[in-house]
Amino acid sequence: MQKVPCSPLPKSFFLIAGPCVLESQVLTFSIAKHLVELTADLGIPLIFKASFDKANRTSGKSFRGPGLAQGLKIFAEIKKRFGCPVLTDIHDVAQIKAAAKVIDVLQIPAFLCRQTDLLVAAARSGRTVNVKKGQFLAPDDVNNIAAKLRSNGCKDYYMTERGTTFGYHNLVVDMRSLAIMRQAGHRVIFDATHSVQRPGGNGTSTGGDRSMAPVLARAAVATGIDGLFIETHPQPDQSPSDGPNMIPLAQMEALLRTLKDIHEVSRS
Repeated sequence: MQKVPCSPLPKSFFLIAGPCVLESQVLTFSIAKHLVELTADLGIPLIFKASFDKANRTSGKSFRGPGLAQGLKIFAEIKKRFGCPVLTDIHDVAQIKAAAKVIDVLQIPAFLCRQTDLLVAAARSGRTVNVKKGQFLAPDDVNNIAAKLRSNGCKDYYMTERGTTFGYHNLVVDMRSLAIMRQAGHRVIFDATHSVQRPGGNGTSTGGDRSMAPVLARAAVATGIDGLFIETHPQPDQSPSDGPNMIPLAQMEALLRTLKDIHEVSRS
């Protein structure tokens, strides 16, 4: 793979944040309001995220979300009330046309990151595309994904690192991956939440260690990433999805202030 110079460090990393899945409308709006006000105060650009459907669940009995139609109504109202762009994951080509009418950033889930039809349809939607790098991929494997996007008209895309499978029920993050993807000319996001998952580690649900999410986030920001992905919830242990990995909403301000300081030092 031919190397190209790594692009200059961004002036300010942006934040993709929100709950794992859309729960009640009241709770979603409360989280969005908190994040919008916090990031405005800190001068960190925000993209609000949540899933309308958690299609990849450990158990078939797990909560999945309100579905596409209701989810898009909630996202549209978030944009209207708070004026922030929104991101959600899509799982099927049939979802893209409707989603692209509301959603600013279409996200390709990690397990679907090589699905050509899904990538092509997302690329042709005219929306920004964020691809979660699969747990089974080396960092330079995303070059083929990017080629599929670019050849179908999408130049506004991101690659997101979210850990690599390491044995059973465990993931590791190789910080070299962030540099390798940026050196290849891709804009890179680090997912601090899903990188600390323990997939299927709780038997009928995924486990994780949220205490390590801030540690990895600090290290990733120091490498010069473009954006950071963090899931947050007022009471993570009561969330129906990814609770063990989410950072409590009350802890976000202190973490973001630290990350902003690290980013500024890394640019000096």
